[in-house]
Amino acid sequence: MSGAGLLAGPDGAPRCPWGLSTEDYVAYHDTEWGKPVHGDDALYERLCLEAFQSGLSWLTILRRREGFRSAFASFEIAKVAAFGPADAERLLSDEGIIRNRAKIEATLANARVLAGWRPGELDELIWSHAPKRPGRAPRTTADVPAVTPESTALAKALKKAGIRFVGPTTAYALMQACGLVNDHLAGCVSRTA
Repeated sequence: MSGAGLLAGPDGAPRCPWGLSTEDYVAYHDTEWGKPVHGDDALYERLCLEAFQSGLSWLTILRRREGFRSAFASFEIAKVAAFGPADAERLLSDEGIIRNRAKIEATLANARVLAGWRPGELDELIWSHAPKRPGRAPRTTADVPAVTPESTALAKALKKAGIRFVGPTTAYALMQACGLVNDHLAGCVSRTA
């Protein structure tokens, strides 16, 4: 199976092809995707955004991220955990986010679960599923998996802990976005940065 390989970016540097379709993607690819993310609130935000992305384009989420941050109190777990039924209804009418009842309810429920955890526990749980050794750099997009044994184990651990709307594919996207794995293609300027 073949896939797309590196392409030259606006500055001529080689990049993963998905990171070149829009200016938003170039910035996200170059500055965020694959960079290590730590901290419970920061990881809760990424977990929520990956869940909202399910079935949609990541670009849709990326372009609404500030709307999500505004609607969900900057993804501060303690604040979102305090949201009540009126907040849920407010969110369902907020045009700055994806208005999907199941995803909104999962975001609120997950905050309530995580509010009972000790500081650093979400960070510890997620990062404990990082592969013990880095894999080989993918050469084409076809070499990048959608699911791995680690993402399957992470999804199971999160579900067992009461976290909703996370499966192995969503867990792997989280792992990619938060730097648990490095799926920038071999030779990509962001892989070597």
